[in-house]
Amino acid sequence: MSEATQYSVHDGIAVITMTSPPVNGLGYALRGGLMDCLKKAAGDPAVKAAIIIGSAKAFSGGADIREFNTPQKDIPPSLPEVNVFQDTMTKLLVAAIGGFALGGGLELALACHYRVALGRALFGLPEVKLGILPGSGGTQRLPRIIPVAEALSMMISGNPIPADKAREYGLVDEIVAGDLLDGAIAFARKLLADGKGPRRMRDMKAKFDGDVASFFDDALARAAREYRGQPAPLEIIKCVRDAVTIPFDDGQAESWKRVQMLVNTVESKALRHMFFGERQTTKIPDVPDDTPQRAIKSAAVIGAGTMGGGIAMSLANAGIPVALIEMKQEALDRGLGNITRNYASTVSKGRLTQQKMDEHIALITPALDLAATKDADLVIEAVFERMDVKQEVFRKLDAVAKAGAILATNTSTLDVNRIAAVTKRPQDVIGLHFFSPANVMRLLEVVRAAKTGKDVLATALSLGKKIGKVPVVADISKSMSDGFIGNRMLEKYMHQSLYLVEEGASPAQVDKAATDWGLAMGPFTMGDMAGLDISWDVRKRRYAESPDFEFPRVADRICEAGRLGQKTAKGWYRYEPGKRKPLPDPEADAIIAACRKEIGLTPRAISNEETVERLVYALTNEGAKILEEGIALRASDIDITYLMGYGFPHYRGGPMFWADAQGLDRVLARIEAFHKGYRGEHWKPAPLLVKLAAEGKKFNT
Repeated sequence: MSEATQYSVHDGIAVITMTSPPVNGLGYALRGGLMDCLKKAAGDPAVKAAIIIGSAKAFSGGADIREFNTPQKDIPPSLPEVNVFQDTMTKLLVAAIGGFALGGGLELALACHYRVALGRALFGLPEVKLGILPGSGGTQRLPRIIPVAEALSMMISGNPIPADKAREYGLVDEIVAGDLLDGAIAFARKLLADGKGPRRMRDMKAKFDGDVASFFDDALARAAREYRGQPAPLEIIKCVRDAVTIPFDDGQAESWKRVQMLVNTVESKALRHMFFGERQTTKIPDVPDDTPQRAIKSAAVIGAGTMGGGIAMSLANAGIPVALIEMKQEALDRGLGNITRNYASTVSKGRLTQQKMDEHIALITPALDLAATKDADLVIEAVFERMDVKQEVFRKLDAVAKAGAILATNTSTLDVNRIAAVTKRPQDVIGLHFFSPANVMRLLEVVRAAKTGKDVLATALSLGKKIGKVPVVADISKSMSDGFIGNRMLEKYMHQSLYLVEEGASPAQVDKAATDWGLAMGPFTMGDMAGLDISWDVRKRRYAESPDFEFPRVADRICEAGRLGQKTAKGWYRYEPGKRKPLPDPEADAIIAACRKEIGLTPRAISNEETVERLVYALTNEGAKILEEGIALRASDIDITYLMGYGFPHYRGGPMFWADAQGLDRVLARIEAFHKGYRGEHWKPAPLLVKLAAEGKKFNT
C-alpha cells in the first residue's frame, strides 16, 4: 500500500484516506495508492461500501502539475484508469469532501456513486486556467449530474462553487454538520439500509432541455469573442456538447484527445509557466526561507492620494492597522473619501460585506503629522515622484520613526540608493513599488538597494504575500536601473508606439493592434488613463540629468498643447465630460501631422504584425539587458512582472516566454531588421539575446 493512502475498515465500511499533503495532489504515488485500496475494498467480501476521504482542508487539489512533461506523468495507473475502475465497482462508493475538491480531485469525486461534504467545501474544475480541460471525465460526468449551463460555467470560468450551491445543483447529496468521516459512514449505512446500489454518473443522461445545436453554436460564438486566442474554452464547449449528444465512452475518448492536444499548445505552456513563475519570485539565493523577519504589526502610509490610499487599503484588508498621513486636512479628507467610496463600490457589487468594510476602515487612522509614524513597524512613502521631495521625507522619517522600522518608498523610477543615503539607517530602506490601483493590482515590485538588509528584504517578500500581492525583486544593489524592471521596459515599449505614430500609424491603429493581440489596453489609451503629465515629468527629469536622453518628439508636443489625458478631457484622444471612452480627435491628429513634418517623415502604411512585433520585442530586448545586468534574477520574474502589472495576456506567458516560443533566432532576426530602420539605434540587440540565439537556447530554462 502506498504511503500516500491509508486503508481501514469500520464494520463493513472501507475507508480510503488520502494522505499526500498539502493538497492531496494526484501524483503517481497517490493514484497508485487509490487503485490498490479500491481493489482491496472490491475484493473483500466483508466490505459492503467504501469511502474516499482526504483531510478536513483538502479532499484533493487535482493533478500534480509538477509531473507535466515528466516521465512520472506516465507511471500507471493514470487518473482515467482509476476512474474506470471506480465505474466497475459493484459496492457503494462515497466521496467525503472536506475543504476543496478541484480539478482531478473533483473528477475523482464524480466517479464515486455519491458525495457528502462539509459546509465549507469548494468544488471546481479550474483546468482552463492552465489552458487545458478536465480530461478524466469531468466534461462528461459533470453535465450528467448538474444542469449543462451550470457545468459549462464552472468549466469555462474555472471558478469553484460552494457546498450549498453544489447541493442545490445535485452535485452533493448531503451536507455533513459534524465530523466528516462519521457523517460519511452514517450516510453510507443509510444507503445500504435503504437498499441503494451504485449510481454511476456515466449511465445518467445529461441535464439539458432545449435546442442542442443553437445552444452550443451560441456558446461557441460567445466564447470565441470573449476568449479570443485561447483554445481551451472552445474545446470545453465541444466536449460538453459531446456529453449531450454521444455515448459516455465516445465523449470521454474525444475529451482525452482534446486534452492531449491542448497540453502541447503554446497557450497552455504559457499558463503553466505563469503558475510556476509566480511561485518562484520569492526564492532569492542569498535570502533563504529561514532568514529572520521583522514583525509588521502596524504601518503608516505617507500620502493619501490615489496610490497612498490604495496602499492603505491593501494593508487594512490584511488586518494591519495603518496611519494615513497628509500635510493638509483637505487632502486627507479627499483621500479618506476616496477610500470609503472604493469600499462602498465593492460592497454594492456583493464582493464585500458592510461589516468587513467597517472593519477595514476602522483600521485606517488619519493623521496630519509625521509623528504618527513613530510607533509603526513599516512606513511607506507615497508622495510626489521627485527625488528632492522623497529625500526630504526620508530625512524627517529618520528622525521620527522608531529603531528597526522598515522605511519603504513607493517610487516607480527613482534611485532607492540615493533615497536611503539621506538616512542613518540605509539597511532599513527598501523600495515597495505598488501598481495602480494599489488595492487591486497584484504586482509588487520589491526594490533591493545596495544596503538593504536581508531581513528587510525577506520581510517585504512575506508582507507582499500577506497582502495578496505577487512580489518580484528588482535588484539595484550593484547598478541602478531607471524604472527598475517594469517601467524601464515600458519606456522602450512606449518609444516604439510613438515611433510607429511618427512613421504613419494612428494612436487608434496601434491600440487596436495591441488589444487584438491580447494586451489589456493599448499604449495610448493607457497613457491617457494614467495621465500624460506623469511620464512627461519623468522625461523632463531625464532631459535635465542627461543631455544624451532622447524621446520621441510627438509625446512632448501633445503635452505642450495641454493635452494630459483623461484628466484634461484630451490627450491622444478626446473624452466626453464624465466619460472615459477614447474618441478620435482631429486636434491630436493635427499635432501628430505637424510633428511628422517637423522631423521630415512621410507617413507610410504599417501592418498590425509589424506593430505587435515592435511593441513586444522592444520589451523582450530590454528584458534581456535587465536579466544580464542582474536587475532581475530570472526571466520568469520579468514575465510575472508584465503578466501581473502591465496587462500582458496570460496565455502569451510574458515577453520573455513569448520570445522563447517564437524562437530566439527569429526574434533576433526581426530585431536586427528593425535595427536598420527608423531610429534604429534603439534596436541594438541585447548581448544575452545574441548569445542565446546562437546557442539555440531560451531565456526560460
